Amino acid sequence: MVQIRWTQEAEKWLREIHDYIGRDNPLAAGNVVSGIFEKVERLQQFPEIGHRYELAEEGDIRVLYYGHYRIAYLLKNTEQIDILGIFHGAMELERYLPKSDDGMKKDV
Repeated sequence: MVQIRWTQEAEKWLREIHDYIGRDNPLAAGNVVSGIFEKVERLQQFPEIGHRYELAEEGDIRVLYYGHYRIAYLLKNTEQIDILGIFHGAMELERYLPKSDDGMKKDV
């Protein structure tokens, strides 16, 4: 089974999402965060279910969708995934995710 590691940046984004939604609806905030966690947990069994965003030197950067959110993760190998960030669908991923030396993006 693949080990999932949350980066500090991803944890920060998730807290910010929770706090933002929670200002108006604490129950909905908890539901969104729980849903994101459940979606990420699926990666343990199916690490390649996200769409390939970019092939990086460290591995495959992929994006998994949950509602209005995109979960960016790095599939390093068959044993480890790093969750890079949680982004609202309106945000431009290119501003936050690393680019390869050749600048080529894959299907998002």
